[in-house]
Amino acid sequence: MADEQPQPLQPEPTTPVETSEAQKAAPAPVGKKKAKKKFVTAGNAYVQATYNNTIVTITDQNGAVLGWSSAGKMGFKGPKKSTPYAAGITVRDVVERIRDTGIKTVDVFVRGVGSGREAAVRALGAQGLTLNIIKDITPIPHNGCRPPKVRRV
Repeated sequence: MADEQPQPLQPEPTTPVETSEAQKAAPAPVGKKKAKKKFVTAGNAYVQATYNNTIVTITDQNGAVLGWSSAGKMGFKGPKKSTPYAAGITVRDVVERIRDTGIKTVDVFVRGVGSGREAAVRALGAQGLTLNIIKDITPIPHNGCRPPKVRRV
């Protein structure tokens, strides 16, 4: 019994399964369905201009995002991200991305104190969009945090 070698398992022969003619003719779809592009004429543009970056988001009237871009996404690094030039390039990128939605007019909402806020608003107008309103929505504290206790040396 010790001299016997175990035999390798042989696969059992299988018979081919016949498929119907409809299955042979239509191959199964591969991948995701392509999303239908939205067509809107009016929307909102949100510009967040911080000391470190400038982010521009364009939405439809309901708030669904059509496109966005930021200075960091455009390849600017470090302190260059918060410059007016970077804000202009960012706006140009996001408007090119949403050009096929047919947007013509936007309401601009600016948040933050960065140096790119004015340049972003000017760039939106220069890209051919009509600006209905420009509103500053920077959060302002009404009383702020409690100040630290007085330092004693």
